[in-house]
Amino acid sequence: MNIYDFTVKAADRKTVPLSCYEGQILLIVNTASKCGFTPQYEELEKLYQSYKDHGVQILAFPCNQFHGQEPGSDDSIQSFCSLTYGVTFPVMAKIDVNGPNASPLYHYLTTHTEFKGFDPSHPLAGRLDEILEKEAPDYKENGDIKWNFTKFLIGRDGEIQSRFEPTTPIQKIKAEIESLLAD
Repeated sequence: MNIYDFTVKAADRKTVPLSCYEGQILLIVNTASKCGFTPQYEELEKLYQSYKDHGVQILAFPCNQFHGQEPGSDDSIQSFCSLTYGVTFPVMAKIDVNGPNASPLYHYLTTHTEFKGFDPSHPLAGRLDEILEKEAPDYKENGDIKWNFTKFLIGRDGEIQSRFEPTTPIQKIKAEIESLLAD
């Protein structure tokens, strides 16, 4: 089993088989419009524009599971992303990424990767640790998504290459994408 075995829903609720991205490098990210990390949409769009012609695709999955930071409808999310950040990569239907209603794709991603901590040099890392310690003292012990803008890099073969927490610098993600493109 790999990423190409899953289907997801586009914002218009149409089914999208991830096999339609076979042979491409994917960056899958859970997003939110009212989060301290929301400006990452701009970085992601720049990354997409730089690499889309080289077979790199970004797929965003809005999620409202982290302090209600994505309360909008699929239509309002689409509008926000395009008008505020000029997003042109696919922003899919809103989903759950953790818990009993987690999308099968995210269940797969989180059970096949580990949480390795937040980048301590990021200004929000300490705050995230503080919030999560209060809500789930054992949060470091499982692969669940910890916050919005967690990213998964998928190779052309559909296999998970890397997991990046929201505090990971975009330069590190870019370097890993370039490494995959060089292979």
